[in-house]
Amino acid sequence: MSWILIAAVVAVGLYAVSAYNKLVSLRNSSENAWSDIDVQLKRRYELIPNLVESVKGYAQHEAGTFEKVTQARSQAMQATTPGEKGAAEGNLTQVLKSLFAVAEAYPELKANENFLALQSELSAIEDAIQNARRYYNAVVRDLNTGCDVFPSNVVANLFSIGKKEYFELDEAVERVAPQVSFS
Repeated sequence: MSWILIAAVVAVGLYAVSAYNKLVSLRNSSENAWSDIDVQLKRRYELIPNLVESVKGYAQHEAGTFEKVTQARSQAMQATTPGEKGAAEGNLTQVLKSLFAVAEAYPELKANENFLALQSELSAIEDAIQNARRYYNAVVRDLNTGCDVFPSNVVANLFSIGKKEYFELDEAVERVAPQVSFS
């Protein structure tokens, strides 16, 4: 009888170690994935002023659009949590759409090699952000599930391994078409 009890204690201990290691691994993966998103967002932030300057040369009277882009970029850079970043990034994406809509009105700008290169680079960065976001959210989903389901939630609570916040863009902002006025 004592062997059964010892075997049960060992099995529970092995499960606890395994669950702990899995949760720590998921937590570390989520932090690494967030770091990847942060790197791509910084690349985007560094590209935006060049893009704005490119468009400014052709459309000086669109100062309001340029100011909105600069302000949205600043807000996005100051956001810290995934939720704040998501809202700020949604707003930044929206004002960037307005910037590109302004560029559409200037055929010579659309043909400018520098502008085309910047636009292409921004598109590549947007794809990288989307991929990094998808990976981050998948890892966070797995971590949060591990923190919620029994019996790994006991291990998570015991070692204070908490849930993470998803990186979601504001859908209301994403679905709204940019407002552009050439008056």
